[in-house]
Amino acid sequence: MIRIDYLWLAGGPWTCVQEASGCLPVLCRCFGSAQAHHGYLFANARATRIKLLVHDGFGVWCASRRLNVGRFVWPQFDAHSTAPVTLTKQQFDALVLGLPWQRLEQMRVITRM
Repeated sequence: MIRIDYLWLAGGPWTCVQEASGCLPVLCRCFGSAQAHHGYLFANARATRIKLLVHDGFGVWCASRRLNVGRFVWPQFDAHSTAPVTLTKQQFDALVLGLPWQRLEQMRVITRM
């Protein structure tokens, strides 16, 4: 199994047709470098496809997912912000299913009936 210690979201749309070797320059441009055991998530402009790149210490693994109906819940990034966005495992699991991962803590408590 591939170990992923940290998951990062890339801001802005990205073309998801490239293979892992073509994605590496984009990853380095967005994040500065590819760290071992870090996963990097990218989405296309319509947020119907996502791509996960993982550096395992020796090379880069690439996985992709497409929603046939709906869109992935992707944050709106400020054009001037350079702070990367990290995800917990629970947030990642919700994101790849197309669920509102930013609201997981709010969804744990029912306040109205």
